[in-house]
Amino acid sequence: MESWVSDIEFERFSSLRRAMKTAIINPLANYLPSGVVKKLLRFGKSELAAANWTDPGGWRSMVISYKGQCRQIADKFLVRAGTIPTALRNRKRLGARVLARLIDGVDHEPVYVLCLGAGPGHIILAAMQQTRRKVLATLVDLNGEAFEYGGGLAREMGLQDQVRFVQGDVRDVEQMLDHPPDVVKMLGICEYLNDEQITDIARAVAEVSPAGAALVFNSLSKTHGTDRFFRRVFGLHMIHRSPQHLQGLMAAGGFENFVSVREPLGVYHVMVGRRSREYHSSGAKGT
Repeated sequence: MESWVSDIEFERFSSLRRAMKTAIINPLANYLPSGVVKKLLRFGKSELAAANWTDPGGWRSMVISYKGQCRQIADKFLVRAGTIPTALRNRKRLGARVLARLIDGVDHEPVYVLCLGAGPGHIILAAMQQTRRKVLATLVDLNGEAFEYGGGLAREMGLQDQVRFVQGDVRDVEQMLDHPPDVVKMLGICEYLNDEQITDIARAVAEVSPAGAALVFNSLSKTHGTDRFFRRVFGLHMIHRSPQHLQGLMAAGGFENFVSVREPLGVYHVMVGRRSREYHSSGAKGT
């Protein structure tokens, strides 16, 4: 999988910048009184902070981080210099490329893709632009507000007839599909779920997927160094897991043969597992 992503132009930090973050910037962000930091962000009219205060880790904050172009000084610092927003942009590039290559490897058309916790669909839409295959994607999210924005993105890319937005619980995927998925995307949601929820979702996906179908997901590392800041200031409580831990949860749900690739800042690992041929379905579609 490394060869798939070797030519991607990732964002990276210099050695000096990493040292400054470790020694100065991260300690200040983590240990300044949270009330003071919030007042400064409100004074600076931070759109990223406001988005997270409304919906911690929600789709609006993802849009701001992905765009990377900010009007407010506070956001220019948070989004352009922050480790998590930078790593998110790297994850988007990495995830889109991995999905595109997996789509290219499917032996039939159309290729069916299921996206869980999809938000407006930035990553799958980017992947669809990188492949010449005919792709039909079902995007599932609890928050239907993201779909209007996502529909606009799809129209701009000429992909509006290839995507379908469904509001609902990702564990109810059997009721949302009219065809077994060849590729399933779970990027950006495991860090907000407990272990049991992740395994439940993996089982639900395994029930509707054919043997060998690909599942794409990511782990989150504390190497970003600002977990305390995100919890105290943004109210964002993310769960950090090693790739091995997360792969174990997916294995318990019916997946195997995992491969992993890390984005350059080391915050995210994007992983691919395959639906086990030994998995015993309870009788749902895709067996």
